[in-house]
Formats: sequence, C-alpha cells, structure tokens
Amino acid sequence: MTTPSAAPVDVLLVEDDPGDELMTREAFEDNKIRNNLHVVRDGEEALDFLYRRGEYEGVPRPDLILLDLNLPKYDGRQVLEKIKSDPDLQDIPVVVLTTSAAEEDILRSYKLHANAYVTKPVDLDQFIAAVRQIDDFFVQVVRLPRRQS
Repeated sequence: MTTPSAAPVDVLLVEDDPGDELMTREAFEDNKIRNNLHVVRDGEEALDFLYRRGEYEGVPRPDLILLDLNLPKYDGRQVLEKIKSDPDLQDIPVVVLTTSAAEEDILRSYKLHANAYVTKPVDLDQFIAAVRQIDDFFVQVVRLPRRQS
C-alpha cells in the first residue's frame, strides 16, 4: 500500500486473532506492500494507539485502520464509534475486516460511518486477495487525507 507519491502508508491493524494477524502480515509481504503495519490486539490498545497514550506515545497517526469487530475490552463497534465521533480522528478511513457476515453488523458499521465492510475470507489466498483489493482501492485509487501530526 503506497500513495501515488510512493510514500509508505501507516496502517493500524486492530486484530486479536494471531492467525488473522499473521495472514494480514503475509498478505502485505506477498503483495510487496511497503506500508508500515502497526498491530494492536484489543479495543483499549487501539484507543491508546490513536490517542498516543502510554507505550504508544509518539507513534504515527494511521492513514488507514483495519478494524475487527469482535475484540476484547472494547469491541470494534465501540472503537469505530469513538473514532468517527472524534473530530481529530474521524477523517481516518476505517475498513471493518471481520468474520461476521451478519446483516446487523454490516448495517451498524455503516451507521457508525465505517468506510467499508469486508468479511474475512477463510482461505489464505482469498484473504491475501482481499487485502490486496483494500490496498488497491484505499491507497492507489482514492486519495487519503493528508497526515496531521
């Protein structure tokens, strides 16, 4: 995932499943994605990262967030609601990347202003293809907001 100017993009992956984290990392490697992938494993860590609290002081502001819904501490819906209700964070694109195909989750995510909703494929090759499509769309096709410190 690189911007048209070829600058790497900072991606925050909010994922509690080590297997899904590994598949995402493999997708980045297989696709030669040069982005900086930052990983947090629960909703509380996600908010700490976004607000640069504690161990996340000084981290870069993400250009794109890949957010699982089913997380410990704060679930993805709560994290999404917080992001999209905060004027300092709401312009960061959020892609919900989850195993849930429930219509209720899809509808609620869009009502909370998710930028996209992707159901995780179980198959590794399909998962890698899905991450590649997210890259193609959010980094190659659309323009991301300029980074703010």
